[in-house]
Amino acid sequence: MRFAPSPTGHLHVGGARTALYNWLYAKKTGGRFVLRIEDTDARRSTGDSYEGILRGLRWLGLGWDEGPDLGGDFGPYLQSTRGVFYHSDAQNLLEKGMAYYCFCTPEELEKRKEDSVRKKLDPKYDGRCRNILPEEAAARIDRGDGHVIRFRMPDEGNVVFRDIIRGEFSFSNSDLDDFILIRSDGKPTYNFAVVVDDARMRISHVIRGDDHISNTPRQVHIYNALGYRLPKFAHLPMILGEDRARLSKRHGATSIDYYREKHYLPDAMINYLALLGWSLDGKRELFERKALIEAFSLKKVSKNPSVFDNSRMEHINAEHFKKMPLFPKTVLAYRVLKDEGILPPDFKVDMSRPVDLKLVPGKEPILEEVLKEDRDFDQKEFQRLALIIKVFGNRLKLLKDIPEMLRYYYKDDFAVDEKAVSNYLDSAEARERMLLLSEELDRLKYFDVETVEEALRGLADRLDIDAGELIHPCRVALSGQAVSPDLFWVIIFLGKKKASERLRAAANPKG
Repeated sequence: MRFAPSPTGHLHVGGARTALYNWLYAKKTGGRFVLRIEDTDARRSTGDSYEGILRGLRWLGLGWDEGPDLGGDFGPYLQSTRGVFYHSDAQNLLEKGMAYYCFCTPEELEKRKEDSVRKKLDPKYDGRCRNILPEEAAARIDRGDGHVIRFRMPDEGNVVFRDIIRGEFSFSNSDLDDFILIRSDGKPTYNFAVVVDDARMRISHVIRGDDHISNTPRQVHIYNALGYRLPKFAHLPMILGEDRARLSKRHGATSIDYYREKHYLPDAMINYLALLGWSLDGKRELFERKALIEAFSLKKVSKNPSVFDNSRMEHINAEHFKKMPLFPKTVLAYRVLKDEGILPPDFKVDMSRPVDLKLVPGKEPILEEVLKEDRDFDQKEFQRLALIIKVFGNRLKLLKDIPEMLRYYYKDDFAVDEKAVSNYLDSAEARERMLLLSEELDRLKYFDVETVEEALRGLADRLDIDAGELIHPCRVALSGQAVSPDLFWVIIFLGKKKASERLRAAANPKG
């Protein structure tokens, strides 16, 4: 199995899905997953795109067994360095009379094409160089005449191949033209190079998008002409946007780099990509990687297009995040907060005394790993974050939401819901109560959830008001939002000094 992208752009959703299905099938069958870079288009291929493909595959965890960076028994794995194989096989076809030199200029070909279109004929190559004698062709080449090498398509009969997903295909040879194998610059065309590479690399299964179905009959002819064994083909259904048009940039983000940068979980992305065309039973949608390998089958891949549904993808991402153990989840969140510049925090909080949750990481293996990677790792902040995440529970659905949702625990420039301020803090009475509450907190000698709650409710009793009349404005003053986790834990996580400071600021908004 192989994934053979062209380094002419980012690794997009469709390419990643193709890579995944090849990887899954290789893992399921005990085969090898090969990465080959098809970079013969020198004008469009770039080093950045090449690095982006490798980066995307690594982030997804789709490791390859052979490839340009690893080598292997059938390299090299950059198509631009495999020219000797293409020219050797093209010479073989010339000697067999199954290919020929064509000297038609691009201008001549374009004029004939226009004439065919005007006459409502098929604008395929008319074969006029087919019968040039080898001696004449050699003389013209020696003379410096520009030329290509074309495949000699049989005039009659059909070419037949079977697709694992779609069944049998049959194409009439009369509908196929004498296509180019080697261009005038000596570079191979896609249809020729892909056959030579797949055959010489002993690729057993060619799993790719269904936009390649029209290429397959030409490729089957090349396999047969060169005496190579035909692989098994599996053409994957197209991926559509929610408007049922082919997925493209106008539908939003389609680059795997986007999802990596937005802190989606690679395992969740793998899970969702697998469902874009494949299903185990039409019901189950959550898969860990190991279960996906065990369940995957090409026979269960649909013939019909699949729709890229952002809401479904986010649901799957949230479910994977929810199921993660606390410490691995905290490691991911810690890295995201560092990446977004939210850690280190603007203020320190003493978390040595909130014994209620009894969270002591000890020698967690994943912590040991982080300590090795990050010299600036702050274990106290990590433990504080783990406590915050534990209290938030399933309110935290997506890693990408964590910076905004947790910002007020680390920074003073956090988002404020002006409607919440208007509803709960926009009165002299509410502001006076926040000042009284700040004074209550300042007086506390022991600072834990129970003591903080007793202080707030005690103040409410003395003011002869419902505790909610303190809780709601306090929440807005501390977090900027009308909704948060348990308020008393919010106060603990901010610490006495910062919580009291924000309550006083709310009591005197104009400074």
